[in-house]
Amino acid sequence: MESPPHKRNVGRDEDRISALTDDLLVGILERIDLRDAVRAGALSTRWRHLPYRLSRLHLDVAHFQGATALEVMDAFTGAAQSNTAPLLAEIGQQFMSFSRTYPVTFWWLTRLTFEHLVFGHSNITDLISASGRLRHLTLRLCRLVDLHSALKVDVPTSGIQELEFFGFGCTQIELISVPKLRQVWCQYLLFENPPVCFGYVPELRVVRLFSKAKAWQASFTLSECLSKSATNLSKLHLDFFHQKIWIQPEHPKQLTTILRNLTSVFLLGIFSECDLSWTLFFLEAAPALKNIALSRHSCIMRLENSPEKTNVVWKPSKDLKHLNLKVLLICGCEDEDKVTNYTRLVVGRAVGLNSIMLHGEYPCEDCSATDLERHKMGKASKGLFGNPPAPRNPESCEAGKQPLHKFQLRLHLLREWSWGAEYLRTGP
Repeated sequence: MESPPHKRNVGRDEDRISALTDDLLVGILERIDLRDAVRAGALSTRWRHLPYRLSRLHLDVAHFQGATALEVMDAFTGAAQSNTAPLLAEIGQQFMSFSRTYPVTFWWLTRLTFEHLVFGHSNITDLISASGRLRHLTLRLCRLVDLHSALKVDVPTSGIQELEFFGFGCTQIELISVPKLRQVWCQYLLFENPPVCFGYVPELRVVRLFSKAKAWQASFTLSECLSKSATNLSKLHLDFFHQKIWIQPEHPKQLTTILRNLTSVFLLGIFSECDLSWTLFFLEAAPALKNIALSRHSCIMRLENSPEKTNVVWKPSKDLKHLNLKVLLICGCEDEDKVTNYTRLVVGRAVGLNSIMLHGEYPCEDCSATDLERHKMGKASKGLFGNPPAPRNPESCEAGKQPLHKFQLRLHLLREWSWGAEYLRTGP
């Protein structure tokens, strides 16, 4: 006769549940979290062998400790990127294959924007050449297949007029021959400096270079970047994002040919501790300059891999006299001493200056700082103008020491930051 199912004897140290058969206990363990099931086996000799008999396992990442949420996200992002790059490269090649198969589709396009694509070495040049009516090309967060190579654009017969590169992944952008190019915008390039080198670009009018300097990037001179063929350059925008100044001042003779028709220069994101006199090398190199705009801010945000902020040293010529500068705009006038000294330097050399615009700090996107101490502008303006002294002969004044009222300047204390910010962004 078959014996009944085996039951454990219930002793003093065993509870009623532990007295159940193994099959019933396994059924209980399968209905609770795996972590609790393993824990039960570890705490009781009666249950120790039961987790090995579980017929199914349910794993939840929340049950495993040892990594922070940030570490988990970094690991996920890294894994996603490692899988994304080959896919983007494949999509990029499929697109190029499509453009070669149906060239008439691209011949009539005047504007193209690409985002998150990976290109081969000659793809960009081929695409511009194949799009006969293309005038504006924007590349956002795109890259070359080989990140350690330069993007070379050589399109001598193209009519393209505007190129924009935002976070393009390559060592350097070389615009070898783009004869109709009028405007270039390069932002967030993380490899070698200078980030872009201009070759034959006789129609170039506007250059915008915006970059947060990295520790491995060396400063460079404008003559290393700009081409002597760009004699029509009229506007230059440089944004340092309140980090290290990555431009090196140089002797005016190196830039006179390039900047002889420059009328407006915008130097944005200068950290507040930096001396401003270095910017005067533009006055020496650009005789046609009419407008200088600067923005200053001491950003509290510390960027990863950012180099130490160092002062830029430059002594302008004592005999410099600029005849065409009309407007000086400064946003970020909280440090009245630096602003006062710099303004006197400009006034002492720009004999035709007729407008000074001072403004407090405008909101910072990185650290949310605002111009809460705008009243300091009033103190700065008082330090600049004060009570007019006795009339003096301008010819006998030492350069940089003339009283500002002699030039009958108009001081614009801007009541709202938006106008000043728009002026800095777009220019006059």
